[in-house]
Amino acid sequence: QVQFVESGGGLVQPGGARTLSCTMSGRIVFKFYTMAWYRQTPGNYRDKVASITGGGSTTYADSVKGRFTISRDNSANTIYLQMVDLKPEDTAVYYCNFDPAFSNSWAQGTQVTVSS
Repeated sequence: QVQFVESGGGLVQPGGARTLSCTMSGRIVFKFYTMAWYRQTPGNYRDKVASITGGGSTTYADSVKGRFTISRDNSANTIYLQMVDLKPEDTAVYYCNFDPAFSNSWAQGTQVTVSS
């Protein structure tokens, strides 16, 4: 069974920056899996924000291109999401999971609130 633990959320002013972390535990070889960050706001579906292959190739949603950077440390079973120039519309609960996501692997997520 795989478990994720997200951290790093909080209250940020518009234009500010934040870095999220997600560490995986479980009996799989982390480096073989494409990982992603997702976010969800109340009443909406969970959307993919960014993904990264085991080799480090990345893709981003149009809404975050140029502002968010996804990275990974395979030795630590961890992925990161560096966010800069944050906007109020980035407010959401952020989750990590595989890409495509495993439906039984969603964790608690970490809340990011962008507000002055």
